[in-house]
Amino acid sequence: MNTASHLGSRPTPGPAPRLRLGYGTNGLTDLRLDEALGLLADLGYDGVGLTLDHMHLDPLAPDLAARTARVGRRLAALGLGVTVETGARYVLDPRRKHGPSLLDPDPEDRAARTGLLLRAVRAAADLGAHAVHCFSGTVPAETAPDEAWKRLTTSLTPVLEAADAARVPLAVEPEPGHLLATLDDFHHLRGLLGSPAPAVLGLTLDIGHCQCLEPLPPADCVRAAAPWVHHVQIEDMRRGAHEHLPFGDGEIDFPPVLAALADLTAAGYAGLTVVELPRHSHAGPELARTSLSFLRQEAPAC
Repeated sequence: MNTASHLGSRPTPGPAPRLRLGYGTNGLTDLRLDEALGLLADLGYDGVGLTLDHMHLDPLAPDLAARTARVGRRLAALGLGVTVETGARYVLDPRRKHGPSLLDPDPEDRAARTGLLLRAVRAAADLGAHAVHCFSGTVPAETAPDEAWKRLTTSLTPVLEAADAARVPLAVEPEPGHLLATLDDFHHLRGLLGSPAPAVLGLTLDIGHCQCLEPLPPADCVRAAAPWVHHVQIEDMRRGAHEHLPFGDGEIDFPPVLAALADLTAAGYAGLTVVELPRHSHAGPELARTSLSFLRQEAPAC
């Protein structure tokens, strides 16, 4: 046998796919959107988690389609990918944080949140976004759990239909303190909705939230959630305390988490892993720099 010829016939493994890192604009609210995008590109990020808000692509202001097109051109020029996020605190109501929600007793209030998500789907489709992020909301006082789940499924149904038609996955985020707080809650929602395909209804997996309240370690949460993940948010956090912290200020052991995310990427996940520090906008530019440095140091494949 010609050993050299035999060895030469074997396929040469290519480089392992690397994590595609982004930063959330909800942690850069002191910057104009154009400046924030330029900063992230200059630092070397691959993309952005774009929260639709009054200071960054306001979803309720006139000419959304035209403004979205301008943002799309800017993203393309900078080479940035994007996921559309809908967690703005006061975009619908200046007096109620994250209100109204999909669970509110008033049908018109629920419809306002559904309308916001429908606008987000259209913007995401126009931007070529990886997914549209959303969450359930907290359960209103004197609302039975069954009623809350009914409101959620009814409110989300038109959004899922629009997302399916636009070919943009909806990525629901388990949020501490919300009706849908855990991975188990996500699967309960899937069952109530008739188990939509993962390409239509999937997850935003927040690594800090896994540390905060999931029974599994965060790395195991990544593996358990893998078939449904369309978007990843990452920050440090402590057990039992829902506070988004800069890397190194919490309790998460990041090398196993980043290894699990690398495996997820190797298996075909093409979305972003977005740093999520919404309470640190005052230091956003510096934290964007140090966060990227931390992630690259902990996982050189980033």
